Amino acid sequence: MQEPGRSATSAGDIAVELIGVDKTFYQRQRSSRVGDAVRSLFRPRFREVHALRQVDLAIRRGEVVAYAGPNGAGKSTTVKLLSSVLAPTAGTVRCLGMDPMRDRVRYVGRIGVVFGQRTELWWDQPVAASFEWKRVVWNIPRDRYESMLGFVKELLGIGEFFDSLARQLSLGQKMRADLALMLMHEPEILFLDEPTIGVDVLAKRAILDFITDLNRKNGVTVMITSHDMDELERLAGRIVMIDQGRIAFDGDFGALRRQFGDRRHLVLETADAAPPVLAGVRHVRSDGNRHHFTFDAARTPIPALLRQAGERTTIHDVETHRLRIDDVIAKIYEHWNTDRDTGRDVRDTDRGGTRSDAGDDVASSEG
Repeated sequence: MQEPGRSATSAGDIAVELIGVDKTFYQRQRSSRVGDAVRSLFRPRFREVHALRQVDLAIRRGEVVAYAGPNGAGKSTTVKLLSSVLAPTAGTVRCLGMDPMRDRVRYVGRIGVVFGQRTELWWDQPVAASFEWKRVVWNIPRDRYESMLGFVKELLGIGEFFDSLARQLSLGQKMRADLALMLMHEPEILFLDEPTIGVDVLAKRAILDFITDLNRKNGVTVMITSHDMDELERLAGRIVMIDQGRIAFDGDFGALRRQFGDRRHLVLETADAAPPVLAGVRHVRSDGNRHHFTFDAARTPIPALLRQAGERTTIHDVETHRLRIDDVIAKIYEHWNTDRDTGRDVRDTDRGGTRSDAGDDVASSEG
């Protein structure tokens, strides 16, 4: 595990711990043929799906951890295990010193969970009604409730639509309201599964800034999943990547970038419409006299590359920058897919983590 963020505490103060966790689902299989359908009534067929395999993960109090991976990797299954929605098939899940399933009543009062594609708001009621419902059901003292309500109204800007019907809200407004509702009981740890999915740029910025402030000012531990890697890099110091149900990488974003060298993007504006032929680079495209390349600066130093280009053409302008983290992640996914096609079991050289064949992340019921 890499160094903690500014809000993280000592290594012994573990908020989340998964040890050797497996999660297996059984999906009933049905054929479209009538004869097979009748036969399946007496002899049903099931497909065994391994969503998680031997997952080991520890998160310290006060950390913000990004949890990423391709579709079907096991992200949502992990969040559901930690939010007491599912129980593991094997292994140990501990959070805040408790077993999420056995200590469920006490446990859920100390965590907050948001699934980006679901809402806790009452659809045909004002947003305020959902908040009042939570105050009563969760038995939140009135003074604490009013104090927290003022806090979330100010930071998340929900006051402007607090008396509006939930079904009349935009997606960004619903997400902000769900985040606010989740915080009313002052949780110690947040599990956020795609909390900014589908929201516009301004709403996304407001949500990310709020999560950052909550972590820095209140020391709240955060585990967040997203397919937006730029978003995760901005928010978290540490990223854990899962692939085919196994932890494939655990470290900081700098180490993740180094997985495939110091990849850069180079743009050369030259006197020629044809791109110069350069050793150690890959030509991506040309727009008139502007030629785009990618290269590994660790293997092909920028000064040497520019000298090489200057010997082959007249250069009018130069731009170079690191690849966006989304592009780096895309390359990593491509690499993993290639390894699967060739049957390789890849071991992460930066951390010593592993990834190998496993099942898909599914939301079906347990067998």
